[in-house]
Amino acid sequence: MAEKRDYYEVLGIDKSADENTIKKAYWSLAKKYHPDKNPGDKEAEEKFKEVNEAYGVLSDADKKAKYDQFGHAAFDPSAGGGYGGGFGGGFGDFGDLGDIFGSIFGNGFGGGGRRRNPNAPERGDDIGLRVSVTFEEAAFGAKKDISYTRVAKCDECDGSGAQKGTSAETCSTCHGSGQRVVVQRMGGMSFQSTQTCDTCRGTGRVIKNPCSKCRGSGTIRENKKLTVTIPAGIDDGERIALRGMGCDGKNGGPAGDLIITISVRRHSVFERDGYNIYCEVPITVAEATLGAEIDIPTLEGNIKFNIPEGTQNDTTFTVRGKGIPVMRAQNRKGDLIFNVKVEIPKGLTEKQKNAMKAFADSCGESNYSKRSGFFKRIFDKKN
Repeated sequence: MAEKRDYYEVLGIDKSADENTIKKAYWSLAKKYHPDKNPGDKEAEEKFKEVNEAYGVLSDADKKAKYDQFGHAAFDPSAGGGYGGGFGGGFGDFGDLGDIFGSIFGNGFGGGGRRRNPNAPERGDDIGLRVSVTFEEAAFGAKKDISYTRVAKCDECDGSGAQKGTSAETCSTCHGSGQRVVVQRMGGMSFQSTQTCDTCRGTGRVIKNPCSKCRGSGTIRENKKLTVTIPAGIDDGERIALRGMGCDGKNGGPAGDLIITISVRRHSVFERDGYNIYCEVPITVAEATLGAEIDIPTLEGNIKFNIPEGTQNDTTFTVRGKGIPVMRAQNRKGDLIFNVKVEIPKGLTEKQKNAMKAFADSCGESNYSKRSGFFKRIFDKKN
């Protein structure tokens, strides 16, 4: 027979370890070697037994004191003067062992874990919906009619699931807990775990006369129609939450929410960044050269804008307060920012070409500061 390993060595701790350290070491090793995580692994099963045996001694102050004094002989009756506690068939009661396994494996070994009441109020699910709006509707707000399907409490049985005039009964198998206790023995040890009750499927109740409308579920699917207010200034991807308009809750729990995600369609002229809008405005060579009053598009119609003399291509101008209204901020708007694009004329007649040549010949270097500066830099570089 193989010699037993030192219990401190088994748990990977030293003799000065306190109660907390012992428990943490056991927790980690029990989780690692538990049979549920290592099905069919004999070595893991043996390790698990060894870890349990070590913890059973070191977690008990009296047993630990005797072990520190006599070693394994403290629990070996044949050694004489041994401690008569032994491990028997199932390792006795390890105190908080059930709580530890319940935390690790989720189902409460030994009944130590806290069980959820299957009939406690439960909040209904949220519903997600995407609504498409135009650029202008997002900017100035709008009313949109929407429809969607939700899970609602059955109006025939008032959500009980039982035929009108009857009621659900407490499950006789689990006595209303929704769970049943299962005891398994493995290698001389007893393990107790909880599982969902097969009779009531975890509800804790049995419906003998189900409602004919909802067939015992207590819920129905209904189509819902609403008119939703789209707030001015909302942007693509932003959400509107309508509280309590989602699925109904269970057992008297509150309803979930309807979450509407806004999808803003592209505009043919404008682009948006925050509360500012951007666009490009084409102008003629003459307008750029001489300056002019031109029409500028806005979301509220065209406005007049003075382009100064000598405006260069791609010059940016800003019109204050002609952008998107700022959400929840009264009388505040972003700006309209536009770039001018000087359009070079095509398909000129001979007469127009001659006029253009005459105009070009009449201009001196002083009329083209960028051009003269460019060639000056090249000339200076060569010299």
